[in-house]
Amino acid sequence: MMPAHGISFAEAVRVWWRIALLSFGGPAGQIALMHRILVDEKKWVGEARFLHALNFCMLLPGPEAQQLAIYIGWLMHKAKGGLVAGILFVIPGAVAIMGLSIIYALFGTTGPVAALFFGLKAAVLAIVFEAVKRIGGRALKSRASKMVAVAAFIALFIFKVPFPFIVIGAGLVGWITAKLESKGFSGGGHAGSDAGLRDEESALGEGIPDHARITGWAALRLPFFLLILWLTPTILLLMILGPENRFTEVATFFSRMAVVTFGGAYAVLAYVGQAAVDHYGWLSATEMLDGLGLAETTPGPLIMVTQFVGFLAGFRAPGALSPLMAGVLSGLLTTWVTFVPCFLWIFAGAPYVERLRANVALSAALSAITAAVVGVILNLAIWFAFHFLFARQHEWQFGIVDISMPVWGTIDPIAALLSLAAAVALFWFKTSIFRVLGGCALAGIILHIM
Repeated sequence: MMPAHGISFAEAVRVWWRIALLSFGGPAGQIALMHRILVDEKKWVGEARFLHALNFCMLLPGPEAQQLAIYIGWLMHKAKGGLVAGILFVIPGAVAIMGLSIIYALFGTTGPVAALFFGLKAAVLAIVFEAVKRIGGRALKSRASKMVAVAAFIALFIFKVPFPFIVIGAGLVGWITAKLESKGFSGGGHAGSDAGLRDEESALGEGIPDHARITGWAALRLPFFLLILWLTPTILLLMILGPENRFTEVATFFSRMAVVTFGGAYAVLAYVGQAAVDHYGWLSATEMLDGLGLAETTPGPLIMVTQFVGFLAGFRAPGALSPLMAGVLSGLLTTWVTFVPCFLWIFAGAPYVERLRANVALSAALSAITAAVVGVILNLAIWFAFHFLFARQHEWQFGIVDISMPVWGTIDPIAALLSLAAAVALFWFKTSIFRVLGGCALAGIILHIM
């Protein structure tokens, strides 16, 4: 039976597959791609509805771009639409990262490959700072939003406040501001909602779909099933192998990550990078940057880098398995516990959020959270810069102040110059991300030959 909006499920599958194959460039690029195809080209949803869905996804832990695809897929074709949109969004990147992880584990320390990744890291560093500029330009439209972004950065960089507290605090600020009838966070998000395709002009229209009106057990049945699918592997590993086993560590850590890493893909990267490097020691900060370079150069969610982290964690503690087999299984386990919760959050929350689209306080809270994410991304960019450009860092602690600063005399001038060149290409000459990545990779190889 054809839906009321007239778009067949088969056509939707083709569009979601096209989006999956073209979804390069991290969350900012992927959100822009979906906006261009779903709003501007296909006219499936209007501008305001797209932004409302995006702000909700920014509130959730996990990758906002994939969750946005799940949300809109669910809006268009119920649960099957959300499942197909979300699964297709992941497949190309999962296949690519797994193959590249194997190559990296076997050959990553050889000269040419290491030189290639050196160049990619310089490009990635510039790309992350460019993401701060792009997302900040869209999200920070008012003085209040800029203050929230600055406060989020200070809380992370100076006081090491956990991400959930930052997100909750930003949401409360937005909600209270709206209750006081202030316009500080009205119309926030990634673009103004006063332009573009109007909701009533889109295929979906401005009404609430019937499947978004369900309540009770009918609304909770699928989320409950997804909860079981998500937690079962972790529970079995705890029971059979115990908490000290590497597979159990991977499953429990990334399951925790799926709950606490609010603020989108870049916030996830900050959490995973620091925990996997500093706490577990599964990989070095340089290797984390290598993984981010892989994720930036392949389609799919940027946090597919978690599969790379999980692969190396298993590869380096294989137990009775071969290192490659342990790495592959650990990488697949990581992908499962990372992405299954994304579907759970959307299917559990989207019906309620869709019914609250006109709620001014909720919209303001979501917009304030989006502003805080800018500070989160800036903190991530500086963290990566310190680890890539400097050989050593120094931890400075005084009371509640906890700041990591580089040892300035350990700077790598080649890395600094190549990163600066990548930044100039991105910011000044508006060069595409793909050309910057390719140019820096080539430069890394040339520097190695010289």
